Amino acid sequence: MSSSLSGITFRAWAEGDDLALLQVWDGPRTPQAHEDRTMLRASSDTPFSRCIVAEDSGVPVAAAVVYSSSLHPQRYWFYAEVASGLRRRGIATELLRLLRLELPDGAALKSRYTVGAAGENPDADGAAGFLEAAGFKNIQRSRLVVVEPGVIPAPAMEEGLLILEEAATGSVELSKLAAEFYNDTHGWDPATMTIGLAQTMLLGDHTGAKGAVVLRDKPKAEGGRILAFAVSYDPAREEAPTEVFIGWDTGLGLQDATVSVRSLLAMLTHQYPVQLEVDDAMVPLALCIDELGPKQLATVVAISEIVATDA
Repeated sequence: MSSSLSGITFRAWAEGDDLALLQVWDGPRTPQAHEDRTMLRASSDTPFSRCIVAEDSGVPVAAAVVYSSSLHPQRYWFYAEVASGLRRRGIATELLRLLRLELPDGAALKSRYTVGAAGENPDADGAAGFLEAAGFKNIQRSRLVVVEPGVIPAPAMEEGLLILEEAATGSVELSKLAAEFYNDTHGWDPATMTIGLAQTMLLGDHTGAKGAVVLRDKPKAEGGRILAFAVSYDPAREEAPTEVFIGWDTGLGLQDATVSVRSLLAMLTHQYPVQLEVDDAMVPLALCIDELGPKQLATVVAISEIVATDA
């Protein structure tokens, strides 16, 4: 690429750039940044992705990517990172301009930045200002939360009102409910989750899923309905809490859904902590976390703002 900016040159991503950039970026400051860096990869048409690297005197110092998702087709993901000593010089703006040339006219973009658990991420203001200037506006807030053990009173299981059962992650019943839940809680970023995709992206062995439980209103043999479900995953670090994906039957009313989610969460955290990712669109779960937070019974590890250009 011939574009340049104050001695900065731009080119396509090449093998080895991940290691070269790590030397100038150091380790990721947040769990989300660790995930976002995996987006940086060689350009491709299937699936679509374009990635550009900025160099200063031949040394990679910044990179940015746009890519499409068949699961969320409305918008392209955008992520950029610049070495701390070279920020506020327009490098990310130029990376974004070059990447937009690769997209259809008017294509919508989405991105995210982490503000920290209480605003302590030093990069937050710069990321927010850059994205706002580029036309991005907030569409969602997501929290990474650890719920401590034994902080939620256990429901009255002895009354027979609720039944906790183990479920196979390959269960069609669970896959169908997980797909419906995902689609219904992503109206802010429309999804096309199917039973097959739920198996691949949420429940398959390669995702790290190691088990699932469901909460029913009565035993399955008696036609019991699944009120809520939880899938557990191997944690990213051995000492970290188990990662859990909680969902529910979105046909339930808000009160019933909240009671079901709180009951399931109480059972899951009876002895051990769990880590959850909670979008504000997941209203019943978000309400449960909101109740625990002020009592210091849940720890907010990170808060991320998700933004889009067509908001």
